[in-house]
Amino acid sequence: MHGAGNDFVLIDDRAEEFPVHDHIRLAALAAARTGIACEGVVLVQPSQVADFRMVFFNPDGTEADLCGNGARCVAAFAFEIGVVKSSAMTFETRAGLVDAELVGNGCVKVWMPEPKNRRYGMQVQLAGQTVAGDYVEAGVPHFIVPCASVAAVDVDRLGRELRLADDFAPNGTNVDFVQYIPPSKALMRTYERGVEAESGACGTGAVAVAVIGVETKGMSLPIHVRTPQGYDLVVEGDWRRAKSTGFTLTGPVKKVFEGEIDLDSLDIGNEME
Repeated sequence: MHGAGNDFVLIDDRAEEFPVHDHIRLAALAAARTGIACEGVVLVQPSQVADFRMVFFNPDGTEADLCGNGARCVAAFAFEIGVVKSSAMTFETRAGLVDAELVGNGCVKVWMPEPKNRRYGMQVQLAGQTVAGDYVEAGVPHFIVPCASVAAVDVDRLGRELRLADDFAPNGTNVDFVQYIPPSKALMRTYERGVEAESGACGTGAVAVAVIGVETKGMSLPIHVRTPQGYDLVVEGDWRRAKSTGFTLTGPVKKVFEGEIDLDSLDIGNEME
């Protein structure tokens, strides 16, 4: 299933039998040439406090607190497999409880965590250059770099350097290169932590882009964020006490295929000697 070009493997793990602690096997499952190939593995598990629990793993096998597009996809998946009967639902994540609603026409809306830990006007020193940008946590950390043209950015090279910069140690950050188009549009490309490459889209990144755009660039909500795959993510919210709040993320989701995989058949540890 993909959300605005962000592709995931979604697994019904209500029996809680998936090997969640086997990070090497998780990475093998997500691998591009020897696994299924995806930008995240998402589990649906039972929850004591919500309709279900969403567990999200990056393709390198590490667990993440939240993924915006993954959250939208897991809402559609949970409805499809009968975990929830209503188009509106609440699910548990490591970033807190998330509300979601299937709003029709293949689109899903999620209510995002409040942005926090804003650091505006940063100057990040890299080897041979200084990069200006703004930092905010929108469920997960994001460093927003405004640019004249996102098409001209070497996302993998510059994104990797910024993701590992000392300013964001020890855990690093996602890096979003943004071309703002006033009053309410933006083009975005993301170097994603855990993917360790440019991703097809980034939902939490779209929210971070909106936060920075509204609070520092004079942009107006709702903001339509165009992904590299040509999809639009719509970020809505409110303006209160000189800060934006109450964000939602809406966009398309699509089931691409379903099937079964034998986890024991995955290639693990076959490096050349």
